[in-house]
Amino acid sequence: MPMNQALLPEYDHEMANTRKTLERVPEEKFDWKPHTKSMAMGALAVHIASMPEWAGMTLNTSEFDVRPAGAQSYQPPVVKTRAELLSLFDKNSADARAAIAAANDESLMTPWSLLSSGKTIFTMPRVAVLRSMIMNHMIHHRAQLGVYLRLNDVPVPATYGPSADEGAM
Repeated sequence: MPMNQALLPEYDHEMANTRKTLERVPEEKFDWKPHTKSMAMGALAVHIASMPEWAGMTLNTSEFDVRPAGAQSYQPPVVKTRAELLSLFDKNSADARAAIAAANDESLMTPWSLLSSGKTIFTMPRVAVLRSMIMNHMIHHRAQLGVYLRLNDVPVPATYGPSADEGAM
């Protein structure tokens, strides 16, 4: 079985769970933070909604510099409503799925590097970037967002089984 075909069911499952979580983010709480060192809820949600976009970049380039010399650093998109947030996620996740579906094993095993100011942070096969720096990273932040929802008395969706708010699967 080609690697992309092995990845797609997991990808689809995680994107569905992520969308369910993003659907719960209350617009009036976009600026809310659980701690001064924490990201605001809206910024965290945008970070999560933006991550699928990285799949196409990973599959279509050999590297990305988050702070390129002489150029502007990566800037996250600005969203003001839940509808804009979900639209961003839907576009990014559909584009990422198409990029993964089109990738072959040779491309997925090609090394990819993340740089900062020209210095390599890491290099790994693209398939590892998709799993660790995109999907696993998204799952990590989705769980963080679930805590934000709980602290604001917003029902947390069931993802890998029932939640305290959604007992049935």
